[in-house]
Amino acid sequence: MNNNLTKLGWNETLYTETDPAIIARVITVQRNSYRISDGEMEYLAHVSGKFLNAANGAIDFPTVGDWVAVEKLRLEKKAVIQHVLPRKSQLVRQAAGGKTEAQLVAANLDTIFIVSSLNDDLNIRRIERYIVAVYESGASPVIVLTKKDAYEEEQLPALIAQVETVAIGVPIIVVSNITGEGIQDLNTYLKPADTVALVGSSGVGKSTLVNVLSERNVQKTKDVRLDDSKGRHTTTHRELFVLASGALLIDTPGMRELQLWDGETAVDTAFEDVEDFASACFFSDCQHDTEPGCRVQEALASGELSQERFDSYQKLLRELAFEKRKQDQKAQLEEKNKWKQRAKNMKATYNQRGYK
Repeated sequence: MNNNLTKLGWNETLYTETDPAIIARVITVQRNSYRISDGEMEYLAHVSGKFLNAANGAIDFPTVGDWVAVEKLRLEKKAVIQHVLPRKSQLVRQAAGGKTEAQLVAANLDTIFIVSSLNDDLNIRRIERYIVAVYESGASPVIVLTKKDAYEEEQLPALIAQVETVAIGVPIIVVSNITGEGIQDLNTYLKPADTVALVGSSGVGKSTLVNVLSERNVQKTKDVRLDDSKGRHTTTHRELFVLASGALLIDTPGMRELQLWDGETAVDTAFEDVEDFASACFFSDCQHDTEPGCRVQEALASGELSQERFDSYQKLLRELAFEKRKQDQKAQLEEKNKWKQRAKNMKATYNQRGYK
């Protein structure tokens, strides 16, 4: 095994037919350039022309955490990315701006820390959304609540209880980046060669947490605004760091809104409590509205299930169904345009050859 690649999390059992000598890992992504590492040296890289022509969309391009096959130009410390190796997990969201396109956040992750601060930023509906996205990625979610030092000890149980109502089976760790409380609990997930990503809104303490876990200042930080507790954007790109423990840590820019790209099955996992009630309905196709024998409506009436939780569940399912319709429409249009272009090219070829 390539020991240099092992430091970056390489596992040859996943890529048995790939020569480690041509492999590198994506460390940062900035616009159309990449910084990659083979564990020994870092290179400035770009994708090859063949890669560019074969790519069908943004999701095909490298992202932070990807393993890529490259052609190295060692003297120039540059490289050309030939292709991306299969991903064992990938965190994806709907691209911003209303464009129907998947945006990769990071790849080949073992665990994702969903970071939220114990101030006005604490939003359990947003945490629900992140949990769905993480389950869909194939990684394991862990909720990290920062700024523990801002509250008295007796105030914390009520705040944690709010999060527990939406984090069924998900570990919750409360930390202080100032006092260091709870940091040791995070180290449980920072095992050698494991890759952990941090996601959350701006100002929740992700960059500070990266510095604490790295035991050095690798990320710039800013305080939140005092007037509204809102974060100020500090991380402007995604970057992978190697920790002293041997774990790999990926910091990502703040995402106040997380539009889901896919994940109906992940919704079922994240809303296990709702699914348990739904599975007990008398009718297997129950819509949980006015049907007799609806266990969900019974749970809502008795208080076993909160209306807010059920509304959120339905909202996410509607959102995903709508997104899928848009994706299907886009795929049909792209296929139609592809065949039109192919017919146009064939006609041009016939004309050039003098066929009538």
